[in-house]
Amino acid sequence: MTVRLQVLLDDDELADVKATAASQRLTVAEWVRQALRRARLEEPRYATEQKLLVIREAVQGHYPTGDIEELLRDTARGRALGGDATGEP
Repeated sequence: MTVRLQVLLDDDELADVKATAASQRLTVAEWVRQALRRARLEEPRYATEQKLLVIREAVQGHYPTGDIEELLRDTARGRALGGDATGEP
């Protein structure tokens, strides 16, 4: 589904957008769509606090550990059986 979006710009801003779009041989609408896509990609997906919480938890080392050879055998066995990273088939 396509939805119309209305954006209000002052005359100077609109003139700049039109000039930039024209210099790239794009319509104003396409230039705006591309600019919004770029902005969404640059926006962090997770809040800083959430990232810090994950890092703090990871450095505590409270996760399954074991002998490296045993872990490698278990990983190979899981892959051979078609399991995923969670160990579930």
